[in-house]
Amino acid sequence: MLVFFSMSSRGQCYNFAMNEIYSDTHPKIAALQRKMLRQASPARKLAMLGEMNKTVKVLALSGLRSRYPDETPEMHKRRLADLILGPSLAGLVYGPLIDNR
Repeated sequence: MLVFFSMSSRGQCYNFAMNEIYSDTHPKIAALQRKMLRQASPARKLAMLGEMNKTVKVLALSGLRSRYPDETPEMHKRRLADLILGPSLAGLVYGPLIDNR
Protein backbone atom coordinates (compact mmCIF):
# COMPACT_ATOMS: atom_id res chain seq x y z
CA MET A 1 0.00 0.00 0.00
CA LEU A 2 1.31 3.40 -0.90
CA VAL A 3 0.79 6.27 1.50
CA PHE A 4 1.49 9.70 0.12
CA PHE A 5 1.75 12.95 1.97
CA SER A 6 3.12 16.33 1.09
CA MET A 7 5.18 18.79 3.06
CA SER A 8 5.58 22.43 2.19
CA SER A 9 8.88 24.12 2.84
CA ARG A 10 9.65 27.54 1.42
CA GLY A 11 6.81 27.20 -1.08
CA GLN A 12 7.95 23.79 -2.33
CA CYS A 13 5.87 20.63 -2.14
CA TYR A 14 7.44 17.21 -1.66
CA ASN A 15 5.63 13.91 -2.08
CA PHE A 16 6.90 10.83 -0.30
CA ALA A 17 5.88 7.25 -0.78
CA MET A 18 6.27 6.02 2.77
CA ASN A 19 6.60 2.38 1.82
CA GLU A 20 9.55 3.28 -0.40
CA ILE A 21 11.31 4.98 2.48
CA TYR A 22 10.75 2.27 5.09
CA SER A 23 10.40 -0.84 2.94
CA ASP A 24 12.80 -3.78 2.93
CA THR A 25 11.66 -4.64 -0.61
CA HIS A 26 14.07 -3.81 -3.41
CA PRO A 27 12.73 -0.84 -5.44
CA LYS A 28 12.63 -2.86 -8.70
CA ILE A 29 10.60 -5.60 -7.05
CA ALA A 30 8.27 -3.04 -5.44
CA ALA A 31 7.72 -1.45 -8.86
CA LEU A 32 6.93 -4.87 -10.34
CA GLN A 33 4.47 -5.58 -7.51
CA ARG A 34 2.68 -2.27 -8.11
CA LYS A 35 2.54 -2.95 -11.86
CA MET A 36 1.09 -6.43 -11.34
CA LEU A 37 -1.46 -5.13 -8.84
CA ARG A 38 -2.59 -2.41 -11.25
CA GLN A 39 -3.02 -5.05 -13.98
CA ALA A 40 -4.98 -7.45 -11.77
CA SER A 41 -8.70 -7.73 -12.45
CA PRO A 42 -11.18 -6.60 -9.80
CA ALA A 43 -12.07 -10.26 -9.21
CA ARG A 44 -8.40 -11.12 -8.59
CA LYS A 45 -8.01 -8.18 -6.19
CA LEU A 46 -11.11 -9.30 -4.31
CA ALA A 47 -9.76 -12.86 -4.13
CA MET A 48 -6.46 -11.52 -2.77
CA LEU A 49 -8.36 -9.54 -0.13
CA GLY A 50 -10.28 -12.67 0.87
CA GLU A 51 -7.02 -14.60 1.25
CA MET A 52 -5.55 -11.83 3.40
CA ASN A 53 -8.64 -11.86 5.63
CA LYS A 54 -8.37 -15.64 5.98
CA THR A 55 -4.70 -15.33 6.93
CA VAL A 56 -5.45 -12.68 9.56
CA LYS A 57 -8.12 -14.92 11.12
CA VAL A 58 -5.73 -17.90 11.18
CA LEU A 59 -3.06 -15.77 12.88
CA ALA A 60 -5.55 -14.33 15.38
CA LEU A 61 -6.88 -17.81 16.25
CA SER A 62 -3.31 -19.02 16.70
CA GLY A 63 -2.65 -16.19 19.12
CA LEU A 64 -5.84 -16.94 21.02
CA ARG A 65 -4.93 -20.64 21.27
CA SER A 66 -1.53 -19.73 22.71
CA ARG A 67 -3.04 -17.26 25.21
CA TYR A 68 -5.89 -19.58 26.22
CA PRO A 69 -4.53 -23.12 25.75
CA ASP A 70 -7.13 -24.79 27.99
CA GLU A 71 -10.17 -23.40 26.17
CA THR A 72 -12.22 -25.18 23.55
CA PRO A 73 -12.08 -24.31 19.83
CA GLU A 74 -15.61 -22.89 20.18
CA MET A 75 -14.42 -20.53 22.89
CA HIS A 76 -11.49 -19.45 20.70
CA LYS A 77 -13.95 -18.64 17.91
CA ARG A 78 -16.09 -16.66 20.38
CA ARG A 79 -13.03 -14.67 21.42
CA LEU A 80 -12.22 -14.11 17.75
CA ALA A 81 -15.70 -12.65 17.33
CA ASP A 82 -14.86 -10.18 20.10
CA LEU A 83 -11.74 -9.15 18.20
CA ILE A 84 -13.52 -8.80 14.86
CA LEU A 85 -16.87 -7.35 15.89
CA GLY A 86 -15.99 -5.78 19.20
CA PRO A 87 -17.25 -7.09 22.54
CA SER A 88 -20.62 -5.29 22.42
CA LEU A 89 -21.73 -6.51 19.01
CA ALA A 90 -20.25 -9.98 19.53
CA GLY A 91 -22.19 -10.19 22.80
CA LEU A 92 -25.42 -9.29 21.02
CA VAL A 93 -24.82 -11.80 18.22
CA TYR A 94 -23.29 -14.73 20.14
CA GLY A 95 -24.25 -14.03 23.74
CA PRO A 96 -22.00 -12.94 26.56
CA LEU A 97 -18.41 -14.12 26.75
CA ILE A 98 -18.08 -16.36 29.81
CA ASP A 99 -14.48 -16.11 30.93
CA ASN A 100 -13.52 -19.26 32.85
CA ARG A 101 -9.98 -18.24 33.76
